[in-house]
Amino acid sequence: MLKEFRKFIAHGNVLDLAIGVIIGGAFGKIVTSLVDDILMPLIGIAIGGEDFAKLSVMVGKAEVKYGSFIQVVVQFLIIAFVIFMIIKVANKAGLTDKRTEEKA
Repeated sequence: MLKEFRKFIAHGNVLDLAIGVIIGGAFGKIVTSLVDDILMPLIGIAIGGEDFAKLSVMVGKAEVKYGSFIQVVVQFLIIAFVIFMIIKVANKAGLTDKRTEEKA
């Protein structure tokens, strides 16, 4: 069983996945900073000086922080768009197989 486990870990796809997760985490931090520190303050200025992170409404005793939610949605959309563009470029360059193209 240990031999099989070593073979599994050494297999290229597992290492590729691990590298992808690490790079993805770092990319997520970059996008978070882009949205929180650059885009949302500029959008806030455009709509009258609002700080999106502080936008909230009280519902009974609960504080609903919809500004933070908007920021996370913007982060998601940026990441999804970048992944979409990477897949389009990979497909055009012939870096994917037919199964990947059919799923996209």
